[in-house]
Amino acid sequence: MKFGIQALDEVRRRVQQAIHGHRGRKGDPLYGIRTILRLGLEHLSETQQARIDAAFAANPRHDEVAIAWQAIHQLRSAYTDQNLATGKKTALAVLTSFPTCPIPEIARLGRTLRKWRKEFLAYFETARSSNGGAEAINGLIELHRRVARGFRNRRNYRLRMLLVGGGRIP
Repeated sequence: MKFGIQALDEVRRRVQQAIHGHRGRKGDPLYGIRTILRLGLEHLSETQQARIDAAFAANPRHDEVAIAWQAIHQLRSAYTDQNLATGKKTALAVLTSFPTCPIPEIARLGRTLRKWRKEFLAYFETARSSNGGAEAINGLIELHRRVARGFRNRRNYRLRMLLVGGGRIP
């Protein structure tokens, strides 16, 4: 999802720059909705949905952002679908449609997903398992390794890393 949101932001920035010739400013419709574009549909309030609709309707050139927003929500729906089989069908549809999208940022996202097809579809084939937990522990250990540079005693260093990772001390 990170790459999807990033692609959506890039589309919004590019369209903003093309229309106004500058970065977003207060009062620009697309700049005003930059944070709520990142929300999932299930988290949008009626007011937020109305703001998005008004921003898309403000200029016909905003259609590109609207299409990118819909594409990202299609990708999000693959992950949030309760049924893994339906989610995988949506993911396969994303893999076939995104690379041919006329919006360059979405097409690039589609090509990236196609290159990572095996890993992308593994989420649906392994009952939503991921290596997120291991990555989180590795990140904590790496952070505290940098802090604990002065340890000379290997036992003390090992104990500190076990404490950081939430492990049991032998």
